[in-house]
Amino acid sequence: MGAVGDLLRRLFGSGAPEGFTGALEPAEHVVASAATRDGWLVATSLGLWLPGARPRRLGWHLISKATWSGGALSVVEAVEDGAVGEVVVLRDLPPRRFALEEPGKLPEAVHKRVTGAIRSRHRHESPGAWFLRRRVPGRDGLVVQVRPDEGEDVERVKEITPAFVASLPPPPVD
Repeated sequence: MGAVGDLLRRLFGSGAPEGFTGALEPAEHVVASAATRDGWLVATSLGLWLPGARPRRLGWHLISKATWSGGALSVVEAVEDGAVGEVVVLRDLPPRRFALEEPGKLPEAVHKRVTGAIRSRHRHESPGAWFLRRRVPGRDGLVVQVRPDEGEDVERVKEITPAFVASLPPPPVD
């Protein structure tokens, strides 16, 4: 954003809700936010800030699933659990549920950002795994990720990864 962005932020603020204690990056801008009982869920250009005593940003490329139902946003965070060459192996954590009395545009913004980060997805059936090409906020290019199905033998997934990724069609051109 540069000097113009710095000036706009000084004049108009970051767009973060009052009471939000996360430290936004200089070029990071707020897209939507909603209060929870533990603090703020804040969607930004770089990820979803999770509430708590020490808010932390979860990059859009590390959200496996986000669903809005029954007045709550459920988020499944993926953690990087190794690599096969350039392919990042993901493991899902248990879903976290955030009750939102006034969701505003947050559920829609989260859905748009999570799905928008995915450039292509491909299924491998046996062993079961999803292979994804995703944009990583703030970085050029795409990252290739593999998310083995729950209960799947991760070592078997790693064994088939190089050949399967080599067989994938090229990613879509923007």
